[in-house]
Amino acid sequence: MAAQSGAFRALALVALGVVAIFLVATPALAQSAWPSKTVKIVVPFAPGGTTDILARAIAPELGKAFGQAFVVENRGGAGGNIGAEQVAKAPADGYTLLMGTVGTHGINKSLYAKLAFDPQKDFAPITLVAGVPNVMVMNTERARQLGINTVPDFIQYARNQSAGFNMASSGNGTSIHLAGELFKSMTGVSMTHIPYTGSAPALLGLVSGQVDVMFDNLPSAMALIKAGKLKAFAVTSAQRSAAMPELPTLEEAGQLKGFEASSWFGLLAPAGTPADVVGRLQQETAKALNSPEIKEKLLAQGAIPSGNTPQQFAALIDAEIKKWAVVVKASGARVD
Repeated sequence: MAAQSGAFRALALVALGVVAIFLVATPALAQSAWPSKTVKIVVPFAPGGTTDILARAIAPELGKAFGQAFVVENRGGAGGNIGAEQVAKAPADGYTLLMGTVGTHGINKSLYAKLAFDPQKDFAPITLVAGVPNVMVMNTERARQLGINTVPDFIQYARNQSAGFNMASSGNGTSIHLAGELFKSMTGVSMTHIPYTGSAPALLGLVSGQVDVMFDNLPSAMALIKAGKLKAFAVTSAQRSAAMPELPTLEEAGQLKGFEASSWFGLLAPAGTPADVVGRLQQETAKALNSPEIKEKLLAQGAIPSGNTPQQFAALIDAEIKKWAVVVKASGARVD
């Protein structure tokens, strides 16, 4: 009996050991289970703009890192709100992400009377992908015809025009829109805002002569500037861009003290997404952004890659909401 009792005790210890190993291994198994299918990155603007460019730059890198496809889906409209709402209401399982912007997560909370999502409560910040300056541009031929070669030339001409200029943007609430509104409030010029569904269609309108001026993100405008189709006057950031150092800032070019309206872009997931998934996405995105090939590519386009922590990105969003609330109020801009 003693021998039998000892055998039972030994079997019980073995069973407890198996259970313990299973319990320890389960989190690791759960972690490795993601991703087991395609991950979608929603770009809340039309293809061809800076948001789209950045999403398509990192998607293949994440695909290689995780062994699953990361695909980009464009859902433009309402200043980025349609795409952002889609992600806010998606399952918090790591398979639907958003390439958010200063518009969707910094400006729109103050600009729109009603939002179908909360940019802070409804999202889990992953990482800031990049920051970029905006650039004030006109159709080159139109600027030549009107004799506009500098920012002061533009201001003087616009003040003398009773009808004013048409100002294109990638949508209500984008930094492109608010940069123009800030310019209007600081110079007193009259410009009618014409919102498009993204930078690419807005630039097409500018090149075709449908609109007069735009404060576009530098990466999406740069090719047209270098091709001579757009005339660039100045960047909207506090410092000059390393990608086009010959361009002055608007503060320098137009004596607009304190003018700053830069853009940023970052990855977010629906609130409640597992912390380990958010952490793994941040680590691999940061690794991709710091790779020589991607880093050089983005810097050449005027974007400054980041890859900061979820906590740092969340703090940036909080600070930007407060900053842009002041700008929106001062500009008088409002979307109902």
